[in-house]
Amino acid sequence: MTGTITAGVDGTAPALAAVDWAADEAERRGARLRLVHAWTWRPVDVTHGVDRRVEEDWVRRTLAEAEARVRASHPGLDVTAEVLDGDPVPSLVAETGRSGTLVLGSRGHGTLTGYLLGSVSLHVLRQAEGPVVMVRAGDRPEARPAPAEVVAGVQEPGAGSDAVLDFAFSAAAARGVPLRAVHVWNLPASVGWSPASLYAADQSSALEEVSKGVLTDILKPWRDAYPQVEVVEHCEFGSASEILLSLGGSAHLLAVGRRGRGEGVRRLGSVTHAVLHHATAPVAVVPHD
Repeated sequence: MTGTITAGVDGTAPALAAVDWAADEAERRGARLRLVHAWTWRPVDVTHGVDRRVEEDWVRRTLAEAEARVRASHPGLDVTAEVLDGDPVPSLVAETGRSGTLVLGSRGHGTLTGYLLGSVSLHVLRQAEGPVVMVRAGDRPEARPAPAEVVAGVQEPGAGSDAVLDFAFSAAAARGVPLRAVHVWNLPASVGWSPASLYAADQSSALEEVSKGVLTDILKPWRDAYPQVEVVEHCEFGSASEILLSLGGSAHLLAVGRRGRGEGVRRLGSVTHAVLHHATAPVAVVPHD
């Protein structure tokens, strides 16, 4: 993470939650905080009135109020506020290329309201060059049940786990809390119908041991780099999204990956998509090659 954390501001309760989270994180890491609102004038836009001056005044007042909120709660923090001239998606995506982390508000969670993540957020998440943290309105780390920890989804070697673990270990170290590294394993898809299915099922305990060994090997260099971080190795058979969501209920942060950094194919993936829509904890989506 670089020395700047950026939070998107739009005057909503989720955005204010994102501002609060970003301010806490910046203070925790000794980083600068940058508050931004992407806006461009369109005469047909009637969100805040058809008068350009009225709408621009609203934008600048919203940013000023967010900045005042941060200065009141974090008086020693280096904070700046800026109106970005442009559409929200490309403007915020550009911010991910110059900031250590971009923080945005999530409008809901759960079976129904979880799908209110917002089209802007989804487009930014798919195109971001760096980590994006989604924070829902009303999130309060101090209200979470013990134990406090950072949870990270760990894939197979070479599948992007390094980027996720880099972010997750750094977050755990900054908070002084344990890191729970979660590796979910399954039987091969062919087992369900092949003649060898019964034999494979009998060997599942052996496959579990192999998966545990894989997780231990992946974590070794990160344990060496962050000896102060207590690590819990969590290897489990089942659905990755369900397991991560069950563990994320008490987490201070849930970190998952997203394929396609740079010029590669960029997609969230089913697990990351499910976690984003239904997790109650802040979710960090970390792009990887």
